[in-house]
Amino acid sequence: MSHAPRHETLIHALGAGLVPVRRLPPPWLRTLGWLLVVAALAVALLWRYGTGIAMERWQASPDMGWATAGAVLTAICAAWAAFVSGMPGRRAIWAWLPLPPALLWIGASGLGCLRSWVEPAAQLTRTHPAPDCLYFILAFSIPLSALLIWLLRRACPLRPVLTAVLIGLASAAASASLLEICHAYGAAATDLLTHAAAVAVVVAANAAMGGRLLSRH
Repeated sequence: MSHAPRHETLIHALGAGLVPVRRLPPPWLRTLGWLLVVAALAVALLWRYGTGIAMERWQASPDMGWATAGAVLTAICAAWAAFVSGMPGRRAIWAWLPLPPALLWIGASGLGCLRSWVEPAAQLTRTHPAPDCLYFILAFSIPLSALLIWLLRRACPLRPVLTAVLIGLASAAASASLLEICHAYGAAATDLLTHAAAVAVVVAANAAMGGRLLSRH
């Protein structure tokens, strides 16, 4: 006796309950969507503080302009690499994409600190409590990281911790870029150390928590 009718009935029964899976947008498009949120935050800060603060800072310490450019490029590259890491078949080498702009970010920031020692007169004279920068970067990194995690959960990243590290780097770099809009202070070692500590905290927190969230399906 043939079992073909039973098999066909079973196949039809299983197929009837299937729901079509929506194809994820390409990484560049999802990166652009996230960057639009960052841009909206930048517009809000510019509306509140204007462009004068950033321009004054960059004129006093031109290296800070390059540092800001490095931070912006780091955020873009890290976000794109995070989305790419969630695609099957993509190599982990793409995780190194944010390294060159990150080196520019770090190097230019360090050069700005060196300039403050060599040419003290070139620096802005205002002082501020260093924790303010830490709180700013952390406050903006939390929602930006949460948004990236939400966008990536459907992608089922094969390397969730690596993806979470890239999320943390992108969020921290974007937050540091936003800080430049309202950061009316010259380059100093305390600034560099505070920013580095903030970035490290954001990346570590994402690696610890974001990795678990991304691997929970």
